[in-house]
Amino acid sequence: MLQKTFGTGNDQVKVAYAVPTYRDTRLDVFRALCLLTIFVNHVPGQYLEYLTHKNIGFSDSAEAFVLISGLSVGVAYAGKFVNGARLALTLKIWRRALTLYVAHIMTSVVTLAIFAGGALYFGRQDLIGEINIRPIVDQAEQGIVAMVLLGHQLGYNNILSMYAVLFLLLPGILWLNAASPRLLFALSATLWLAAGCFKLVPYNFLDEGYWFLNPWSWQFLFVIGILCMNHVRRGGRLPRSPWLIGLSAAYLLISAFWVLFSWWSIDLSFGLPAVLTGFDKTFLSLTRLLHVLALAYLLAIVPVISRLTRLESSHPLVMIGRHSLAVFIFGTILAMAGQVLLFVTGRNPIIGSLFVLGGIGLHFVYAYYLEWLKEVAVAKPLRPA
Repeated sequence: MLQKTFGTGNDQVKVAYAVPTYRDTRLDVFRALCLLTIFVNHVPGQYLEYLTHKNIGFSDSAEAFVLISGLSVGVAYAGKFVNGARLALTLKIWRRALTLYVAHIMTSVVTLAIFAGGALYFGRQDLIGEINIRPIVDQAEQGIVAMVLLGHQLGYNNILSMYAVLFLLLPGILWLNAASPRLLFALSATLWLAAGCFKLVPYNFLDEGYWFLNPWSWQFLFVIGILCMNHVRRGGRLPRSPWLIGLSAAYLLISAFWVLFSWWSIDLSFGLPAVLTGFDKTFLSLTRLLHVLALAYLLAIVPVISRLTRLESSHPLVMIGRHSLAVFIFGTILAMAGQVLLFVTGRNPIIGSLFVLGGIGLHFVYAYYLEWLKEVAVAKPLRPA
């Protein structure tokens, strides 16, 4: 941050402004695409939902978002986690975890208000039976406590809580990464496998269920993103083996056919644990993990994709990706309103599609607004000393 003085004498005004720095915008672009796709998928029952990549593969935008988050953490924190700075950085990371927790609680409360408001205004009490709201209404005292303690989650409101736990774990992950990346990978993979085999997962308080996205499983994808970015930052490169490219492309093609033709009844488990052969999202089964990694690998090594996604910092997609948390909260609240709208209109796919198209446009408007607020804050005149 630099300061520039305008005027003379007593009329001098100091203006602070940011020094432009280089930023690889590709992660912002992919993060923006994930955010928009998550919004589309969180308003089920409309036509645009069928255009997202979950319909042609084992993984969806949630896996892509967590992998990108790991890559971003590798850029933002891994190189700074050094002796003398670790305590300050740990406190900064945990403050971010607290922000994510507060954001999760806030979106959950607003979601409750949207569905309860829809039930009251439209006289549709059956809305209370949607997205796991009923246990909170039936057991209000226990429900509020459970929600605050992350012992009960509403449908479509479960990413931020998992992400907050990952940030609580992040200082330990960065410490292991600095000590031995191989040890970090081994321990992370072991935890992922144990969580899947022995069902190690945070449980809910109000029912017999558990978290939809298990942080002990999803941390593995997060760690892989950190390790990959660390490898590149140290001068490493992704291998461009024809065999690896062919295997990745073949796996994506097989998964596309598997989903398109609904081959779910084919049993290839051979008695192995479901985390290795199933398609479970909660425990991030190997099939889903390999799919998102194969997709990310091909996107990363294809030169034309790299060029197309390296956009100017003023590009709308870059703006959305740069303000990812605020935009995600905005999209979640908008999606909940869209679900209520679809519910009270008899799940009309045309109305839903029009709402989603308008919502996508509002994402860009909101990103521009956040960018404008940032510029106003940077250019705000400082009082003379």
